[in-house]
Amino acid sequence: MTATALDGHRETNSQEQLLRDLTEQVTASGVKYVYYQVVTLTGRVLAKVVPAEHLRRNLERGVQFHRTAISDLQADRHGELLGGGAAAAEFTAMPDSDTFRVLPWDPSVGRFLCRLYEPSHVPVRGGEPLATDPRGNLFRLHDAFTASTGLRLKSGCEPEMTWLGPSLEVKVRPGASPAYHAGNLELMRPIYQKLIDYAQAMGLDMIEGDYEDAGQLELNWMYDSCELTADRLITYRQICQQVAREFGVTASFMPKPTTGSMGNGCHHNLSLWHGDENILEEAGRRELHLTERGRHALGGLLAHVPGSMAVMASTVNSYKRFWDAGQFAPSRVNWGLDNKTCTVRLSSNGRLEYKLPDASVNPYLSHAALLAAMQDGLERELDPGEPQTSSSYDGGGSPAEEALPLTLGDALTAFDRDKIVRSAFPEELATLFGRLKADEWARSCGAVTDWDREMYLEYLP
Repeated sequence: MTATALDGHRETNSQEQLLRDLTEQVTASGVKYVYYQVVTLTGRVLAKVVPAEHLRRNLERGVQFHRTAISDLQADRHGELLGGGAAAAEFTAMPDSDTFRVLPWDPSVGRFLCRLYEPSHVPVRGGEPLATDPRGNLFRLHDAFTASTGLRLKSGCEPEMTWLGPSLEVKVRPGASPAYHAGNLELMRPIYQKLIDYAQAMGLDMIEGDYEDAGQLELNWMYDSCELTADRLITYRQICQQVAREFGVTASFMPKPTTGSMGNGCHHNLSLWHGDENILEEAGRRELHLTERGRHALGGLLAHVPGSMAVMASTVNSYKRFWDAGQFAPSRVNWGLDNKTCTVRLSSNGRLEYKLPDASVNPYLSHAALLAAMQDGLERELDPGEPQTSSSYDGGGSPAEEALPLTLGDALTAFDRDKIVRSAFPEELATLFGRLKADEWARSCGAVTDWDREMYLEYLP
């Protein structure tokens, strides 16, 4: 019988030395319970908890989840459970041994991140990678990208988020911004200290952070291979949720929490590496400059901006971020040299800052779309055009610059039309993601909001 991908994962996890090492680590750290975690299409984290004495069994056999868990067990407006229905087969979640961490807020609990597979008993596809697994898909896609181009994508992200609570309110002078103010950062000191301590304990190399808008905090960690950055963003969000619980406040990754405020972005800073060389920059050049291959990769990014929007800005609320001109969110498909108003900004050290993703982004999906777009640019040697030299908000851009989709509905249409972006995902994943988000868009279109009542409730006669 031919070995399957699930067989291979089980064989890896069954190595006696690995089992001994992990068992010793669990015992030494005092872990009594283990979370086996799965990341859904929307970026939520699901888990099963198992007593630690069953570690060997779970490493070798995994744990089972209902198939529709990958789409949050979400029923559409007609009551149909998306992702296979109530009678669908389960999937097998296999822990990745190198993701084991002890929760610093409760050392009796450890966690693994998992990759997902069809269970062995399923006809034809048994043991294959689960097509709708966003995390497993990114690992496989990145390896295929490397096999094709010889390159690895490294990324770092800038997760902005909003902290809400009566003790966190700040005064802002009209026309001014609370950004970078030391007093506001000091107000957040107990929170950012706890965040950094927990993040470091969970393996994140924290490097810097600042206060950006009322209640908005951004903390960054060192860049790395894109799938590791994605894992760390998921971990960071969980840390923020835990810290919020401890302080009795709310930690929100909502892209646009209030009208007139800065949106919560999650810019992805990208570089392409061949061994120890970043191929986007030339050694010895100090001015901002892209190599020829770097320009082609950028050309691919720009060519697939509309088709990527539904992934980068994946909620109805996400598009509120693009309607406030001057709030540093992009408005057109363009790029610039250290120009913060552009969709892609070439920064120092050969880094492309891609500004579409927001705080709610699923990083496994976003990085997969970026890999597909850049590979298309490299293969077709796409030209990104000249950089934007003035503000993108003042109408001074090129007439050829394309406007961004400004609703989730428009973005889903662009996603459906972009074969390159869709090729980053198995068809089953792309279709399920589209259905999940189309239902979200339909629900929002049918919802009566405070805005509707303010505009129309007593407007006539």
